[in-house]
Amino acid sequence: MRETVQLAIMFADIAGSTKLYETIGDTKAREITSRCIELMKSITVNHDGRVVKTIGDEVMCTFSAADNAAEASVEMQEEVAAHGLRWGTHLKIRVGFHFGEVIRENDDVFGDAVNLAARMAAQAKGDQIITTGETLECMSYHLRVNSRILTTTTVKGKSKPIQIVELTWGEEEELTVMGGPALAVPVMSGPSMVVSFGEQSVQLSESHAVVSFGRGSTNTFVVPDSMSSRVHARIEYRRGQIYLVDQSTNGTYVQMSDGQPAILVHREERPIDGSGVIGLGRVVTPDDPLAVHFQP
Repeated sequence: MRETVQLAIMFADIAGSTKLYETIGDTKAREITSRCIELMKSITVNHDGRVVKTIGDEVMCTFSAADNAAEASVEMQEEVAAHGLRWGTHLKIRVGFHFGEVIRENDDVFGDAVNLAARMAAQAKGDQIITTGETLECMSYHLRVNSRILTTTTVKGKSKPIQIVELTWGEEEELTVMGGPALAVPVMSGPSMVVSFGEQSVQLSESHAVVSFGRGSTNTFVVPDSMSSRVHARIEYRRGQIYLVDQSTNGTYVQMSDGQPAILVHREERPIDGSGVIGLGRVVTPDDPLAVHFQP
């Protein structure tokens, strides 16, 4: 039977499997990769997904909703990381998915959405989950907040540029110090901003629309504070408005230059403008070396 349906298509594969075979030998590597594939297949089923096929060290699967694909991808990363330690190796997987219209026939799926999902998987590195901005818009807020825009690119056959987005994971396992009281958050707005940390400075614009900060090395600003999460927060320029988006364990504190008490943004996004400083997981002063500064 041939039918056209809306599905999330996911590709998940083991990163660096060739090196794994070279390092620990064919027999042991084959045992570990087989266990990893079975683990990913089991997680797919647990999230109401369907395994379409396995291709070498890669699993192709589908889900009826983008949320299911996102939740399954995070669990895959977490469980493979945990099991890899038990198996005696630092195993990493790459995951890419896209939600869109596909043709389903004879237990297989075809179409542009499948090709785009494969492209997202090819963009991913070990430990990464990559999806599209279009898919992100189909997901629930509690999943969207754990994301960051990597780039916007053109794809052959697509009339509009594609936003490439990373879903972040692993905050529960990071050595993040918990703490910080919740405070009321006022709404602010403004059209332009310069964001700086230490000697680094970025002018937000349509061509450079996102800056991120946190403890991880992939951020625009790397803030080495035990209170900050690996991927803590970002500031985005969207349609002439600037937003602070928190995706951390402890929240992001905004101290305006007008002397008012610091405000807390936690697992949400808020428009910001004016000038002040941002603290990751704690209140900071302008002369704190771990303060992120912003100004018009």
